[in-house]
Amino acid sequence: MAGPQEILLAEPRGFCAGVDRAIEIVERAIQKFGAPIYVRHEIVHNTYVVNDLKAKGAIFIEELSDVPPGATLVFSAHGVSRAVQDEAVARGFSIFDATCPLVTKVHVEVAKLAKEGYEFIMIGHKGHPEVEGTMGQLDHGIHLVEDVADVARVQPAQTEKLAVVTQTTLSVDDAAEITAAVRARFPSVREPKQQDICYATQNRQDAVKVLSPQVDVLIVVGSPTSSNSNRLRELAARLGTAAFMVDSADELRTEWFAGAVRVGLTAGASAPEVLVQQVIDRIKALGAVSVRTMPGIEETIKFPLPKGLKIDSVTGLEISQRTPETGPGAH
Repeated sequence: MAGPQEILLAEPRGFCAGVDRAIEIVERAIQKFGAPIYVRHEIVHNTYVVNDLKAKGAIFIEELSDVPPGATLVFSAHGVSRAVQDEAVARGFSIFDATCPLVTKVHVEVAKLAKEGYEFIMIGHKGHPEVEGTMGQLDHGIHLVEDVADVARVQPAQTEKLAVVTQTTLSVDDAAEITAAVRARFPSVREPKQQDICYATQNRQDAVKVLSPQVDVLIVVGSPTSSNSNRLRELAARLGTAAFMVDSADELRTEWFAGAVRVGLTAGASAPEVLVQQVIDRIKALGAVSVRTMPGIEETIKFPLPKGLKIDSVTGLEISQRTPETGPGAH
């Protein structure tokens, strides 16, 4: 049986600016304050990244009661509720917030509009930490919808002041369809000035749309808990391409490549490039002889680190002056 001949790499793929920043926050905190550093929830949804940080001295917890007094605590990239923030402050931890600035932008918008009397419809996946964090910005008045059917059932207390927000890692197409249903039911609903779905999620999905028709099978590198990685696999399948998601090269199965000449390869925003390279090596072992990167958007965005973690590369000393925080629409 002939194996695959060519690997086409999606561009962009893998780490986004928010993930880069979150991982760097944990690494710098360990470097500066020493292990252990406590992290609430997986810093990003990737098994390799979490295990790597555990080996360096990070301890991942879900309950703040598991963190000893006076410890250093990092909030994950997905963001946390007001209740978690308040409890962490009350317990006296030294806190660094690794929430992605694009998630923080949604939190700020929710807080601002809530003061003006708005209720919210949130499009997202129940139980996802980002959704829990955003909905937890308010005590009431924020309603979760997961699909078009939910839109018909949602019962806000009033419809005069109603706004829609979304989880940042959704399928762009699904979010557009659900938003249209919200708009049809509540014509005066306020939508975000800039779409909540993050630039990296959008770019990776756009790259899969270009890649899928050109390959016989698509492999997505990403962990099962990663929302944006799951959306990439679903998108390729919806476009009619056989698509599989793997946490590592060990999960690849030879039968997936039966009759496949061209293999597409991408990675979710929380999956490191080292895993992509390992998958390439494994597919090459099955017979692939060439690897080609598709043309795509080059991402140059970088988010600043929190105050207290900036280290001068020359002196190794912390830089004391504060960089302006990343504001709404910083991308």
